[in-house]
Amino acid sequence: MADIYVIIAFVVYALVMLGIGIMSYRKSKSMNDYFIGGRQLGSWTTAISAQASDMSGWLLMGLPGAIFLNGLTESWIAIGLFIGTYLNWKLLAAKLRKMSYAAGDAITIPEYFQKRFFAEKPVIRLSCAAIIFVFFLVYTASAFSSGAKLFSFIFDLDYTTSLTIGAIIIISYTFLGGFFAVCWTDMIQGLLMFGALIIVPLVCIFRTPDFSAIQFLNTDGAVIGNYLNLFESADGGIAWTTILSGLAWGLGYFGMPHILVRFMAIKSSDLIKKSRIIATIWVFITLVAAVLVGIFGYIFLHSSGNEALLDKFMHLGADNGLDAEKIFMFLSGNLLPGIIAGIVLAAILAAIMSTADSQLLVTASSVTNDMYKLFNKKASDKTLMWISRGTVIVVAILAYIIAFDQNSSVMGLVSYAWAGLGAAFGPAMLLSLFWKRMTMSGAVAGILTGGAAVVIWEMVPMIPGADGFVTLSAGTGIYSLLPAFFLALAAIIIVSLCTTVDKDKVEDLFARAKENKTQAFTDAQ
Repeated sequence: MADIYVIIAFVVYALVMLGIGIMSYRKSKSMNDYFIGGRQLGSWTTAISAQASDMSGWLLMGLPGAIFLNGLTESWIAIGLFIGTYLNWKLLAAKLRKMSYAAGDAITIPEYFQKRFFAEKPVIRLSCAAIIFVFFLVYTASAFSSGAKLFSFIFDLDYTTSLTIGAIIIISYTFLGGFFAVCWTDMIQGLLMFGALIIVPLVCIFRTPDFSAIQFLNTDGAVIGNYLNLFESADGGIAWTTILSGLAWGLGYFGMPHILVRFMAIKSSDLIKKSRIIATIWVFITLVAAVLVGIFGYIFLHSSGNEALLDKFMHLGADNGLDAEKIFMFLSGNLLPGIIAGIVLAAILAAIMSTADSQLLVTASSVTNDMYKLFNKKASDKTLMWISRGTVIVVAILAYIIAFDQNSSVMGLVSYAWAGLGAAFGPAMLLSLFWKRMTMSGAVAGILTGGAAVVIWEMVPMIPGADGFVTLSAGTGIYSLLPAFFLALAAIIIVSLCTTVDKDKVEDLFARAKENKTQAFTDAQ
């Protein structure tokens, strides 16, 4: 479907991103620069880059696709994410900025945990790094898969070629520029995503033959009759599992390393309030717009009278070349003029890249700073930065391999990784900032319990089904993040109460964090 305007838009966009990477290369002179930008981010950059890195290709593909297929009940995910966004900024942002600096100027989440609990042995640091590595592989794979579907749809390329092109673009500027490049590209990408999500629903209204066709959604019929019902499923029952599982997505924010690291990187905790307002507004508008894309796309295709085309979209597989997760692409390509369509479709690439680059960088930082550096403490910053760049390539290759399954759902990959990271780190992060009685043993217990619970819930067949045993996720319909989060929370509390804590050190650390003193906590290094 690609025309010259779409090609131009994509080429210009890719060159701009690479240009930022090259310019940022010169600014990344130390590990602190490469991983958290020297703690010099402003309010706008912090807010937009944090949310853009969060809202991956699933915002323009996964969520509209889920709404398109199943109706308004799927918007509970959006509601949960909005609540989670606000609470994350409100509860964690300022405290983590202060605490991470007071605790030995920690530059990664694993390093923060080690220094927060004054751990002499790197058990907790290595545990965190391993979990980040495993789940971010899946997360990055989801971004690569989104990119492949985008390029194959637009340029009529085969999936493997599309996957390769997208991966090369993302790797290039992340490899070069580190955190500076990631944050500045993410801010540009976030603004592009915002504009695209506003344009498409509006155009859909004006280009639908008879938008009063929305009335068809209220006609008799199992699915159609409840399409706009927020609380009832297709069969007419209260969608309790959908509601609870959707709201549970909000819990994941407390444990997302690629978002939390933005809090650590902001220039001053005094800028957090402004960033919170910007981030909350951005998230609210984009989530509402993404929901409308799914609903209006459904209306548009029904009112068009093209049943064959509608049928091709009514599934999540890639067998027919078209699927529900491509509804945003379809609307953009068919309703917008060439150059505008090119810019809007580039927003999908922006959403994909803004998440993948952050995930690659966080994974590289964990491998380098929380694994390699522990066993080679004399390594220079220059050496560590090149180790990080090498890690970016290795992780990207592994994610590339995982993403080879073109029939995998973007939403499915994202939900699994989101649950794993949220359950592993969310409870530990919350309690580490608010509960002085928490111990390192409790933190390790919670982190491992949360991660393991998600894997078991999603992967291990345990409930008898019609065709044999099925997983707890399939059997109950409950999103794994919900039980795993509270199991991890319980593990932290129980183990912490059974182990001892150095009250004097903890009180001193919390006092200096509260006072926002800038000196490093030398005893924790």
